[in-house]
Amino acid sequence: MDPKGQTKKNYKEAEEQVVKSLEEVQVQVEESRVEAEEPTLKSLDEVLGQVEKAYTAYMEAQRQVSRIYKENEQQVAKAYRRAEQQANRDCEERIRQASKAREDAERQAWETYEKTREQVEKASEEAIAAALKIRDGAVAKAWKIREEALEQAWTIYSKIIR
Repeated sequence: MDPKGQTKKNYKEAEEQVVKSLEEVQVQVEESRVEAEEPTLKSLDEVLGQVEKAYTAYMEAQRQVSRIYKENEQQVAKAYRRAEQQANRDCEERIRQASKAREDAERQAWETYEKTREQVEKASEEAIAAALKIRDGAVAKAWKIREEALEQAWTIYSKIIR
C-alpha cells in the first residue's frame, strides 16, 4: 500500500468530515438566526444543545485529524525503515560482489605470475644450456687448436734437432 496515497485519502476523509461538521454548525446557526427572527423563539436550552452538538462534532473531527496525522507518521516511519533495510541489503550485496571481484582478480594475477615465472625459468634454463653448449664447443675448439699448435711445434722442433 502506498503510504502517501493512504495519507492523502485519510486527509481527504478527515477534511470532508470537518467541512461537514462546519456546514452543520453553519446550518444550525442559520436556523437559529432565522428562528430568532421568527416570532417564536427557541428556548435557550435548545440553542445550547445545538451548539453542544456542533462543538462535539468539531472535536470529533479534530480527533480524527490527529489520529490520521499519527497514522501517517507511523506509515512514514515504516516506509523509512523499509528503505533503510533495503539500502543495507543493497550495500551488503555490493560489498560481497566487490570482495569476490577482488579475490578473483588476485587469483588471476597469481596464476599469471606463476605462468610467467615458469616461462622465465624455462627460458633461463634453455639459455644456460645453450651457453654451456657454446662454452663446451669453444673449449673443444681451443683444445684442438692447442693440440695442432703443439703438434706443429714438435714437428718444427724435430726438424731442427735432426
